[in-house]
Amino acid sequence: MRGLPAAAAASAAPALGRGGQVLEDAVAVGLDQLLVAAERAPVDDDLGERHHAGEADQLGAAFGVAREVDLLVSDAALGQQRLRGPAIATGLGRVHSHPTHYFTKYRRLPVAGSLKTDGIVLRSMRYGEADRILHLYTPQRGRVSAIAKGVRRAKSRFGGRLEPFFRLQLVLYEGRSDLLTVTSAETLAGHRRLRENGPALDTAARACDAVGRLFDDGEAHAGVYHLLANELTLLDTQPERAGRANALAFRIKLLLAAGFAPQLSACASCGEGEHLAGFSGAAGGVVCTACEAGAFGLDQAAHDFLVAALGRPLAETPDAPQRALAQAERAINETVEHHAHVRWRSVA
Repeated sequence: MRGLPAAAAASAAPALGRGGQVLEDAVAVGLDQLLVAAERAPVDDDLGERHHAGEADQLGAAFGVAREVDLLVSDAALGQQRLRGPAIATGLGRVHSHPTHYFTKYRRLPVAGSLKTDGIVLRSMRYGEADRILHLYTPQRGRVSAIAKGVRRAKSRFGGRLEPFFRLQLVLYEGRSDLLTVTSAETLAGHRRLRENGPALDTAARACDAVGRLFDDGEAHAGVYHLLANELTLLDTQPERAGRANALAFRIKLLLAAGFAPQLSACASCGEGEHLAGFSGAAGGVVCTACEAGAFGLDQAAHDFLVAALGRPLAETPDAPQRALAQAERAINETVEHHAHVRWRSVA
């Protein structure tokens, strides 16, 4: 197998300064860094609230957050900014010794009261005679579970808006139970066109499932919320973008948000920038010929796809041969399985 060119390795993703300018190589991406960077500079174009406005203004000004990057939030006046670098060098080989790669799990003591938040419905399940249990992802509280009482009755005030993929403005009652109670729900985006397209519907379902599996209750990350909201909006406005390439691009950005983005610029084991020939989930990225024991072969086309998928907005995800996409999916799956201990559904 031919090694990956030095030029591809040398162009690894750097940290960004004001205005999206490349300044220096990044060696780790953790939650703290992402939150600080949110007020400073973009990482991409899908992790901030860019174009998921309410249905009355689907492509107009964003609702409350900026037209920013995939993981970040900023002021809408800054306009759309994009990552110029081709890859993110996060050095996953050091993930277990670097505490910033882990989210802080927390549970607030149950205090009765109302919580007002935006949220995306990840999953909706029937419960009892007329209720539903919802899994929601919110920007401030992460994944939460809530019960909507009487929602399946014909005269329910919620109508059909508590179905998967709806983006809502919610009022939740927080009592002493682990389940919150939905007391009010207003639609911000219903994604009607997405529901009329089979491939788009399937891609949206897998995206919501990936978020639900990777993040537990209490793991709040606004970037994840914005990434998912932008993915659903893209599938609604451009359902032809649905497919394997889009799903993989979403997942590698999700790994970036979680602090598990693979090393793509140099050998994840020894740092060698040339003769890259394989990928190791245990090492956390691409590996050179001297360190490829236990790795699988990674073609140039697969490496190029991973770099582009990480560095471009979701709407600009490139296509690639099926062999390259299969290798890219294996690389993403091995990374999340080894470091997050999560198994994702196949995107095919």
